[in-house]
Amino acid sequence: MNPIILSVLNLIRGQVDEIFSLSDFNPSLILDKIAEIQNSIATLSIQDAPIASAHVILLAAGVVIFLGVAGEAFFKKTGIPDVAFLMIFGVIIGPVLGIIQPEAVIEVVPYFAALALIIIMFDGGLHLDIKHIVKTAHFSVTLAVLGFILSVVIITLATHYALGWLWLESILLATIVGGSSSAIVFGLVRNIKISEEIKSMLSFESALTDILAMIVAFILFEAVLVGHFDIQTLQETFGRAVVVGLVLGFGVGIPWMYFSTKFGNAQHAYMLTLGILFVLFFLANSFGESGALTALVFGLMLGNKRHLSRILRFKLPKIEMDDPTHNQLTFLVRTFFFVFVGLMASFGQIEYVVFGILVTIVVFGGRIFVGKITLTKRFSRLDRAVTNSMIPRGLAAAVLATYPVTMGLPNAEAYSQIIFFIILSSVIITTIGLGKSKSIPPPEPVEGGFVEKPSEDSQRE
Repeated sequence: MNPIILSVLNLIRGQVDEIFSLSDFNPSLILDKIAEIQNSIATLSIQDAPIASAHVILLAAGVVIFLGVAGEAFFKKTGIPDVAFLMIFGVIIGPVLGIIQPEAVIEVVPYFAALALIIIMFDGGLHLDIKHIVKTAHFSVTLAVLGFILSVVIITLATHYALGWLWLESILLATIVGGSSSAIVFGLVRNIKISEEIKSMLSFESALTDILAMIVAFILFEAVLVGHFDIQTLQETFGRAVVVGLVLGFGVGIPWMYFSTKFGNAQHAYMLTLGILFVLFFLANSFGESGALTALVFGLMLGNKRHLSRILRFKLPKIEMDDPTHNQLTFLVRTFFFVFVGLMASFGQIEYVVFGILVTIVVFGGRIFVGKITLTKRFSRLDRAVTNSMIPRGLAAAVLATYPVTMGLPNAEAYSQIIFFIILSSVIITTIGLGKSKSIPPPEPVEGGFVEKPSEDSQRE
């Protein structure tokens, strides 16, 4: 017999025996017990229902890996990101065919999302060059702060007046999707023929907005629950998260950068580093930081080991980093996560679909405005076009979209629906923008990398 049916029958039998064993039996008690049985059956159907058979799950995993590899190769050839294909595949095997149930996915996503967050942020830190970050830090910070604030304002006003949500709920939704996704941007910039400075600028900007979204959103979750927002609490929590992230990232990253050189080419050197990263994530969460900033700074220390070793004056032996292992792990985590995003898709109300698409288009217009006032004329036309197109939402938004349901917030189901279509729309807009950017010739290389050699006409002017 089906285990769910057997559990339900045992549950009903137990409740009936309990009713008739009571001396003060009354009809209202029957109604209460029926309601209790209904709630228990609903819980059993979610928790105990099988996702799919093992061989079907393995088949889906194999197809996901194949799509990830093929999508990456396709992106290198065409410039079209593979994220959209992975999300659509998730929609097909989830909401469309029902091979994997959304309820089961929601239970797994918080754990997998935490793994995806720290691995991808750590990977981003490894590939950031401190010298390039310092050179373009003022552009990155300005672009991140202005872009995040403008996106939050646009989405907040649209949500409040178009959907009729309360101000706190509107700000929460806007914060969740306020910044570009480092998980997508880190992968995109590596395969685009733009200057190293612009790659560092866009990567650093996306990491900053992910961290902003994480910290502010968790503060707003509590504010929505209690119905009150306190600026002082925001300042204290934000400040504590930044301090914890920097202290843990630098405090452990610098000593580990030194001790890891002692391992040389040890067989499990990378796994030891991964173990330290997981411990750091636990400590960061314990002290009030999401772990994103800690993972980013820790990766930044290890990725710039050679440069920092000269500053800190310790010898660095020639070490062959276990890059293949890290690259394969990052690829797997990133690929499966965006399939998970598609699995969580919901198509309940058409107005949420329309709202998500339209608000993303308006945010794209705001991005162009911020790009014009942030990037100077020294940036090439290609660099500015790529920067204006880089609005993909993804990892942070998808992770945060699961919390309203688990926390029982008002309009909880609407968050995941709206956020999914904002993510998908933003990825499509980015794809189209990068496709158009391919027709722009790169500037002639000059010192600094991101400046365009002035033409004879501009010199005459």
